[in-house]
Amino acid sequence: MVYTCGLLTHSKQPVPLKSISVSVTIHEFVADVSATLDYKNEEKDPVEAFFVFPMDADSAVYSFQALVNGNHIVAEIQKKQQAQKNYEKAISGGQQAFLLEQDESSGDIFSCSIGNLLAGQKASVSLSYVQELSLEADGAVRFFLPVILNPRYLLQESATVDNITTQIPQVPGKELPYSFSVNANVHSPHGIEKVQSNCSLGPLQYLKDDKTVAQVSLAEGHRFDRDVEILVYYSEVNTPSVSVELPQADAKPGSLMGDPTVMVSFYPKISESQGKSTGEFIFLLDCSGSMSSPVNSKGGAQLRIDSAKETLVLLLKSLPLGCFFNIYGFGSSFESFFPESVEYTQKSMEKAVKKIKTLHANMGGTEILEPLKDIYRKSCIPNHPRQLFVFTDGEVGNTWQIIAEVQQHKQNHRCFSFGIGEGASTSLIKGIAQAAEGTAEFITGLDRMQAKVLQSLKRALQPVVKDVSLTWTLPPGLKTTLLSPAPTTIFQGQRLIIYAQLKGKTESKETTSEVCLQYTTQGNVFRNTVPFSLDPKAEDKLTIHRLAAKSLIQALEGNLQDASKMEKKVVEISLQSGVVSSHTAYIAINKKLNKPIQGPLTQRDIPGACLLYSSPPPKSLLGMAWPARFRLHRSSSKSFKKINFIDNDSSGKLLMASPRCFSVRTCPLESEEISPPESLLLQLISLQKADGSWELDEALVSVLGVTIQSALAALPDQSNDVPRWATILAVLWLHSSNWDQRDEWELLEKKAIAWIQARSDSSLSECIKAGNALLKSSVDPAVFGL
Repeated sequence: MVYTCGLLTHSKQPVPLKSISVSVTIHEFVADVSATLDYKNEEKDPVEAFFVFPMDADSAVYSFQALVNGNHIVAEIQKKQQAQKNYEKAISGGQQAFLLEQDESSGDIFSCSIGNLLAGQKASVSLSYVQELSLEADGAVRFFLPVILNPRYLLQESATVDNITTQIPQVPGKELPYSFSVNANVHSPHGIEKVQSNCSLGPLQYLKDDKTVAQVSLAEGHRFDRDVEILVYYSEVNTPSVSVELPQADAKPGSLMGDPTVMVSFYPKISESQGKSTGEFIFLLDCSGSMSSPVNSKGGAQLRIDSAKETLVLLLKSLPLGCFFNIYGFGSSFESFFPESVEYTQKSMEKAVKKIKTLHANMGGTEILEPLKDIYRKSCIPNHPRQLFVFTDGEVGNTWQIIAEVQQHKQNHRCFSFGIGEGASTSLIKGIAQAAEGTAEFITGLDRMQAKVLQSLKRALQPVVKDVSLTWTLPPGLKTTLLSPAPTTIFQGQRLIIYAQLKGKTESKETTSEVCLQYTTQGNVFRNTVPFSLDPKAEDKLTIHRLAAKSLIQALEGNLQDASKMEKKVVEISLQSGVVSSHTAYIAINKKLNKPIQGPLTQRDIPGACLLYSSPPPKSLLGMAWPARFRLHRSSSKSFKKINFIDNDSSGKLLMASPRCFSVRTCPLESEEISPPESLLLQLISLQKADGSWELDEALVSVLGVTIQSALAALPDQSNDVPRWATILAVLWLHSSNWDQRDEWELLEKKAIAWIQARSDSSLSECIKAGNALLKSSVDPAVFGL
């Protein structure tokens, strides 16, 4: 039998949306995207179509337009309440209208309304946006196109708050009646090596002999069973750069769009610390019902909760001696492993590993705010910088509150966040990482969570980069004003992007300027200087201006300290730049109709993609009384303030009045459920002690594939250090049997090597040689520092 999490709705109504086509142009690490939605009303009466879709939280939507019967209708950006009123007034008066708006509760959800689509009529609506592209650990530039929209879990006290993810019907991706296509053009002066994707792609076509321009498309027949990820590998990816963009021609000088804007991209080289690392590490794990879903849609994929548990074990084994740690599990309630963070010892580590293995996705809904508040209420440990790791599938309805809570305590910690599975909220995952100057990672497709999380732990173990500053060298009369938050934290392998407004005038004929990034780490001062020209080419799309506007809007929307003042500033920036915010919307009205549209107006809520998995339903969804099918309607005033859940089969009988996705019950953190068997790698890692060593026992030799007798017999006569021998064998096995997963065990191996070296004597070389012979491996002794 097949089940799914979230709102279960089967739409049997005609669907006016026929296709979605996406055109992407990627220039280095910026993407300009145009999405076209084609509609046709195949019914006898006029239709109002309502479509909700996800979008990456960093997207700056700057254009919305429609094409109907050859008429090109360009939308205008307005304050949201005014746009909604104008839309309702238009369709009530028989006019054709189009509305594009962002959900107030989250920056990665948009809705498109088409009012009064005539019988038999076709219409195309197009929206355009720009976004920065993230850099992966292997150097790939990542373009991400969300397709899956999971219903966001709402708190009980938020039951009256509007959330548009609860308005949409959901059907399995393979049953969606509209098609989907993606075409991408990639440009880089440094050359394009390859393009990869988690979806099937057509062949990569180079449009120039020097491989600076390429084109690729999503293969036909894409099923809505995963978000689309495209990875672009350039010949050079670490080159710092500065781009200057001329102002909008008709904008007032001194305004955001009326002055030149500068985008600075740094990729600083930061040497890794060789000293002892200490800190307080807090791991916050989502144990809600949706975490019982597989990580991806492939058959036999690991469950999200099991992948997270395995990752937690790896993290614990990789922590340094002398640090402090704690683990929280949360759902509708939360529980911590220890009342306060405890010192990392063999005893505390063993207790935590044992408790991790009892975790299950049985704690109800996704309520992350309260455990965060509990963490922040507890004092930080002197000389142990706090590092918070958050693991969640990100299905929450109070995104802004959570980001604001993290931002309020940003001076006391760094936050590393991980979005698990298709449909994870980019607004939440990126928002909390940016608020506390950490990094965000998404685990989708065939990604292994363990590798991405351990990469973040390596960053967290590095010393804090201090005294970060920017120094500009400009001609007389010019100055800069930062449009993005001033950088305070930099990590090795992380790109740093800064936006600035170039103000003033100069009489100087000098067109060359420079910007210098300066920072201090481990007592050393570093400088990274990049020259740039003040004689740029005009850019019609004003990409840099709009990315800067988006950066400003995100910073303001995440600050809830003075909401009314922030809202006013957000609206000002949004209206000026054309970049949509949670307080603005795009409205277009077709004023070329000869006469008002007559007849009853039928509403059609266009279904979105949800994931179906061939597995039992999560415990948190069992025993619940809810209807099999829902139809969602706005109230008759169409003001988006009230949502009713109505049974399709009961002719409008009201079943529930709150927009809550589902009810949940709180379960204890521990469970008697049987976990899947551990891999040999995880078995070996679970046996490692806190100091990095292993004991020679039955559990270890079982993983190594030998017996205790043969292992002891192979120990060279000149050595009687059995624990060191066991640790050498474990390290040899890691290198010979699991090299392809080295990113996951590299840190715990360093602990093991340090422990071995501390007990080194003249027999070490012979022990390594004997260990290679026993395990039939050929690991280089240099691994052990020889």
